[in-house]
Amino acid sequence: MIQLKGIMPPLTTPFDAEGNLDVARLSENVARYNDTGLAGYVALGSNGEAIHLSSNERIQVIKAIKQSATSNHKIVAGINEFSTRSAIEATRAASEVGADVALVVTPYFYKSAMTAEVLKRFFNEVADASPLPIFIYNVPQNTGVVIDVPTIAALALHENIIGLKDSSGNMGAMSDTLRLVPTDFNVFAGNGGILYPALSMGAKGAILAVACVAPRACVELFEAVQAGNHAKARELQNRLSPVAHIVTAGLGVSGLKAALELAGFFGGVPRAPLARANETNIEKVKSVLRESGLFADME
Repeated sequence: MIQLKGIMPPLTTPFDAEGNLDVARLSENVARYNDTGLAGYVALGSNGEAIHLSSNERIQVIKAIKQSATSNHKIVAGINEFSTRSAIEATRAASEVGADVALVVTPYFYKSAMTAEVLKRFFNEVADASPLPIFIYNVPQNTGVVIDVPTIAALALHENIIGLKDSSGNMGAMSDTLRLVPTDFNVFAGNGGILYPALSMGAKGAILAVACVAPRACVELFEAVQAGNHAKARELQNRLSPVAHIVTAGLGVSGLKAALELAGFFGGVPRAPLARANETNIEKVKSVLRESGLFADME
């Protein structure tokens, strides 16, 4: 069982003005993140626009992140496939280019067929065949599929299913999950608005879009909880929550990429059909970042 803890950002995927994958810019961003205390990096998550990439581009992204990260950083590869066979193939391909863990999303195209039994069979079969340990990815706001707590608890008994990224924002479900899974199961929060309470309840870390923009603040919040400094953790949570909202539920990938530009990273354009944030929304992002007090250069 791999033990993971800390903060990981689901890295955005840079594109040039023509919409081509820009690996050099991705490497530049990772090099800047390396000194911020992050535990690792997630390639090909929801904010990495994985569904907009070809299979070859996905491999290039994992390679670039692996090569640019340090040996202390874990590399988590998003697996965004609809079939069991394709998910297994994707875990093998990610393993070959250096990923440490596979973050496997719930299949969701045939939503009505995704019963608890079907999801249990899917994850068990992927885990049986995967050369990488598996994280379950529960992100119902994107997939429309919820994997329930009893199913997660059953899957947590599989030796190659080592954790969960829960982006649902459902604190009750997270509390039940933490109560029912083994103590060495890696439960990670996926919603920046509940980082502090999730860590306080026993989550081992988080994979957060807001960590792409404010990595050090997220790490400091994690460290404050570990040290028992809850006053500092609460203050940081209050500063981070509005930023977390606007780069996820508020404006999505376009807002996140705009925030990256304002924070000094490379954001660039999303890949069509997503569009760059308009000037009105950029000003909204700028206002939220400035009011957070987390970006000294903007004050």
